[in-house]
Amino acid sequence: MDISRIRDFVERTWTESVIPSLLEYLIIPNQSPAYDQNWSTNGYMDQAVELIANWIRAQAVSGLTLDVIRLAGRTPLLFIDIPGDSTETVLLYGHLDKQPPMEGWNEGRGPWTPVIKEGRLYGRGGADDGYAAFASLTAIKALKQQGIPCARCVILIEACEESGSFDLPYYLDVLKDRISTPSLVICLDSGCGNYEQLWITCSLRGLVTGTLSVSTLTEGVHSGAASGIVPSTFRILRQLLSRLEDEKTGKILPGEFYAEIPAERLQQAATTARVLGTSVYSEYPFQKGTAPVTREVSQALLNRTWQPQLEITGAAGLPALDRAGNVLRPVTAAKISLRLPPTVNAKIATALLKQALEKDPPYGAKVSFEAEQCAFGWSAPALDSWLEESLKRASLEFFGKEACYWGEGGTIPFMAMLGEKFPHAQFMITGVLGPRSNAHGPNEFLDLATGMRLTSCVARVLMDHFQAA
Repeated sequence: MDISRIRDFVERTWTESVIPSLLEYLIIPNQSPAYDQNWSTNGYMDQAVELIANWIRAQAVSGLTLDVIRLAGRTPLLFIDIPGDSTETVLLYGHLDKQPPMEGWNEGRGPWTPVIKEGRLYGRGGADDGYAAFASLTAIKALKQQGIPCARCVILIEACEESGSFDLPYYLDVLKDRISTPSLVICLDSGCGNYEQLWITCSLRGLVTGTLSVSTLTEGVHSGAASGIVPSTFRILRQLLSRLEDEKTGKILPGEFYAEIPAERLQQAATTARVLGTSVYSEYPFQKGTAPVTREVSQALLNRTWQPQLEITGAAGLPALDRAGNVLRPVTAAKISLRLPPTVNAKIATALLKQALEKDPPYGAKVSFEAEQCAFGWSAPALDSWLEESLKRASLEFFGKEACYWGEGGTIPFMAMLGEKFPHAQFMITGVLGPRSNAHGPNEFLDLATGMRLTSCVARVLMDHFQAA
């Protein structure tokens, strides 16, 4: 491999082709089905699919076949098959659906208004993870340009990941014979601790989301007349949440939501703590004077990767402030997001959560928890020596520093599915979502230099995979 030629090819392809295509992609408000129930009629998902599909066709890679597969009633999926120089198969994964726009974008920026500033491409869905299809194929083309052999590559780009990938199992079943059995899986939907080296995700948390609803009345009544007689639904909601979480510390109370942390993951967290230092928490846009949950860096990393955590991501039954009259409200509801350690069974956790919240409701109130998403976490298998060495070399060649390993607090349901279906596969889970990149929030950005370097790293790993096989 001529490292300089790889780097030059990737940078030129990104500059001349990938970035202009991403600018078009970011304009499209193709929200995931959970956030756009009319996605199939609005047509935005089809626009994004066609944009990426047309770009892939324009690359004119010899032997490449592209199918846009549409199972009835399900989001579309891009299936790209590129013949290789061995019987091995590498599966590369990404998604093209997006989170909702979110308020709070800086002036001149917006979720559907792409802007490049100081080497960063701002807009919803570029880093998470619209770039994946472009980067995957560019890495393969970089090898072909030098005549370097690699295995057969299958690229899957789904359109349902941000909704929990509920359509993906159906596609995996339909495509199982065409996919075959990959010996290496590359996923570009994860994060990085900084923009200075290659980051490999070794674990992902599971997730349970749902709506907790409390009702005491059939309609609202005058608060002056009813308070002290009719129990407040907000107060009951607080009591129910206290069954789950210690509000003073944030500690999740039921022991069933915990898992033993493997020694290897403890060591990786300690190493990452030394690399990142206090940036683990200082990267967040805290209000002046606000402190993190803990300043102990290793513990902070473990909190976000191997400890259960609760967040309330939405609420209903609460009028806007300018419409909040003196009314004792009949209903309060909250959207619950419970992150689970990688090895906790998400289905069992969902049942336990429902039982804990609905059992013996205060005052006999009408309480219900309706689960919406149940996603399993994932812990990576041990790395083969060839892959460990390849990742190290790739990071040194294209970033200038050795690769670093860490857990991610987010969830990629596809990884748990693949880990179960292909237990002997090796995994390279990585991404460009680093400090301040703010996936799902306002001012999400893709650091362009990191995207280019990561693309080159994928090319190195594909070459080393072929040679190892």
